[in-house]
Amino acid sequence: MNEKAVDQLVTAAAVEKSFEHIVEKSHYLDHLKKVNDVFYDQIKIADQKAAYLFTFMLAFLVTSADGRSVFSLDRYLADPWAPAIVSAVMAVAVMTTLISAIMVVLPRNASNGTSLYWGSWPANRAGFIEANLSGDPEYLTREYLGNVDNLSAIARGKFVFVNVAFRGLLVAVVAYAMLLAVKVR
Repeated sequence: MNEKAVDQLVTAAAVEKSFEHIVEKSHYLDHLKKVNDVFYDQIKIADQKAAYLFTFMLAFLVTSADGRSVFSLDRYLADPWAPAIVSAVMAVAVMTTLISAIMVVLPRNASNGTSLYWGSWPANRAGFIEANLSGDPEYLTREYLGNVDNLSAIARGKFVFVNVAFRGLLVAVVAYAMLLAVKVR
């Protein structure tokens, strides 16, 4: 084998190795993109759940005289102590559900937004242009990683309130059933 053939083999091996590195790295960036999409979808799901809970609670309060009456002082003055306590529990549960559902859909601000968030684009625009001009291979990974961190924090915060809202709904339904059982007697 001549020297030129050896050089070509070495060059081909180096190119192949660099392509393996690029392919390997692109898998990680693809994964970050997928995680970004999944977290974004989970945030939308939390907002939808909160909207359903809020709508259900409002519809319940509008259509149920017994549901509305737990917010009336007369009920607590006229009822015996056991139904009054159940009414108070139901009132607190309904308010907890409504407030928690509202807390889910309140806008969240990330302290360190990336170029993927419209609210921080003005602060990140120059960095994007600079990374594009310099061909910074790690820029996209850093941006997606930062965005995933932000979306994760937002989703965790939202789902805390979704869980509280669901538990409030369950307590309200049980209390309502107890009030109806007492009323039937």
